[in-house]
Amino acid sequence: SECPHCSAYRVFHKIDRTLRCHHCGFTERVPRACPSCGNPDIAPVGRGTERLEEHLGELFASIERPGGGAVRIARIDADSTRAQGALASQLAAVHAGEVDVLVGTQMIAKGHDFRRITLVAAVNPDGALFSSDFRAPERLFGLLMQSAGRAGRDAAYLAAQGATAEMWIQTHHPGHPLFQALRHHDYPAFAKQELADRRAAGMPPFAFQALLRADARTQEAAQAFLEAAAGAADALDAGTADAPEVARYPAVPLAIQRVANVERAQMLVESHSRVALQRLLAGWQPLLHELRRTPEGKGVIRWLVDVDPQGI
Repeated sequence: SECPHCSAYRVFHKIDRTLRCHHCGFTERVPRACPSCGNPDIAPVGRGTERLEEHLGELFASIERPGGGAVRIARIDADSTRAQGALASQLAAVHAGEVDVLVGTQMIAKGHDFRRITLVAAVNPDGALFSSDFRAPERLFGLLMQSAGRAGRDAAYLAAQGATAEMWIQTHHPGHPLFQALRHHDYPAFAKQELADRRAAGMPPFAFQALLRADARTQEAAQAFLEAAAGAADALDAGTADAPEVARYPAVPLAIQRVANVERAQMLVESHSRVALQRLLAGWQPLLHELRRTPEGKGVIRWLVDVDPQGI
């Protein structure tokens, strides 16, 4: 179900039977039928932490712990830790050995010293392998390396349990160079391959980028401001020798182009010379402030220049 205020789908939260937008916070009860066509046959799609917790409970329902009793499963994510003190109490239970299976998001992969974890499993990380964001594989490799470090942190405990530290990854591409490098804990090999790909594509660190972003009530107004900004940059380029060194791409909507009823658009500026890029930006900024007061800028809520953007 798409959020009425954002160009993104809402997430089903079973704990309170709501559909919640993770971008603007809009929440409503799950409808009895599809609001578009009236079909009552509706079902959640995908597998989040709540569904994983539920599915694991079904799988382990008939299994008894070595000390007796059912397998204890806990979930740590933004929902389960919303109440004050909830995160601290859940982490204390994990450290005390009161949890057998821990389900969570990225928030449990970083900075926690879980002494009793022997196995870490990453569920379906393939989306980052073919993302439009060229930095996604780099972030995925770092996250998986950090996640793997959660297992086997207490050698004495491993020896007492007769266990070894393991990490399992669910993937349709086991031969991908990223996973091969991860398997051997070989960051230099991964970095070498990534740098070779970026050099061939002319991506950072072999090029320098900046984004001009504009937010407006309509997509047309946001893009009109960016097009006018491009015209101002053309006039600026006419008087400089760096113009051929700086490339500007057409204005386009963001991947999630509408958030909280605000339309968002961006224009990428790129150069193989940081000096040329900075010189353009320095001359461009006062023109953008002036443009904000023209008819093209009246419909714009805000604009910004993001140098070395971490997400495009």
